[in-house]
Amino acid sequence: MKLVGNWNYPTPVRFGAGRITEIADACAAAGITRPLLVTDRGLASMAITTHTLDLLNEAGLGRAMFSDVDPNPSDKNVEAGLKVYREGGFDGVVAFGGGSGLDLAKTLAFMAGQSRPLWDFEDVGDWWTRADPAGIHPIVAVPTTAGTGSEVGRASIITNSETHEKKIIFHPKMLPSVVICDPELTVGMPKFITAGTGLDAFAHCVEAFCSPHYHPMSQGIALEGMRLVKEYLPRAYADGTDLEARAHMMSAAAMGATAFQKGLGAIHALSHPIGAVHHTHHGTTNAVCMPAVLQFNQAPCEGILGQAAAYLGIDGGFDGFCAYVDELNASLGIPRTLTELGVTDPDLDALTKSALNDPSTGGNPVEMTYENTRKLFETLL
Repeated sequence: MKLVGNWNYPTPVRFGAGRITEIADACAAAGITRPLLVTDRGLASMAITTHTLDLLNEAGLGRAMFSDVDPNPSDKNVEAGLKVYREGGFDGVVAFGGGSGLDLAKTLAFMAGQSRPLWDFEDVGDWWTRADPAGIHPIVAVPTTAGTGSEVGRASIITNSETHEKKIIFHPKMLPSVVICDPELTVGMPKFITAGTGLDAFAHCVEAFCSPHYHPMSQGIALEGMRLVKEYLPRAYADGTDLEARAHMMSAAAMGATAFQKGLGAIHALSHPIGAVHHTHHGTTNAVCMPAVLQFNQAPCEGILGQAAAYLGIDGGFDGFCAYVDELNASLGIPRTLTELGVTDPDLDALTKSALNDPSTGGNPVEMTYENTRKLFETLL
């Protein structure tokens, strides 16, 4: 099967190897004539980035770039980026990179024409209606990892540098106008990034599948996303040049982010404050949290994860699924505990309170309380 296609759900996606060459056409389709490419520091000097800037420049779109983006992007990055964006007179962004670059770029495009402060648009109730839709600039998204799925999402995760809390900034128009998913851009990912981002996609699918909310389409997408990760993440990890595996993992990433409109859960509720305070890699933190959260959610999820295990060809129902997760983590070099991940002297009271304030708690099949959430953190250490 040739892994090339054009999709229109949840937004127009141009999928296939080599399609980065369509970047100028994608900008035109989005109505962007003066783009700012936004990426992270690590990608700024890499060949895939300079090649993309060359393609933009050759099309008369310039080669402007902003790369002052932290691994967990913060309001300070937003402030710095907006200064560059507004002073440069740009009219749209090329969001280029992993979750950090994509989330920061989407936030810059969203905030470009807003007069209210960033935190007025946190994903609380109908706060998104505070935004001026005419002030939201278009986005072309180009993922270079296969995990977060931010390229097909309507939100960004930004860390509040004062409270050290991760906040969700949401608006329907934050959904990119055009997405280019070119698996060739992911070939150079190091093993630990391949593992962490891939397991982020898996966590999205698992939590969406287990969420008690009703959304049959997301349920099916999440299940097939899990299958793609099971089949192809070990291959991509073993051989980074395996383009078929890289392509299927890009699909799994987009599927996970599409599915989790059904809900996330305790994995992300725990992971967000850990990452915000201790600056751990998001997907890897999710992977560390997953085994304990599966046990925490056993009662309501035993049956449904037993069904998932059968679909995935895993023997042993719920217990077999949990054993598979343990084996997958071990095979990909994932730390077993938060301590092994580098979390030292954690403030469990603050982490617990932050976790309970995270919107992801609402999608967990077991109600999260101060007592059981703190105990989860203690188990994970």
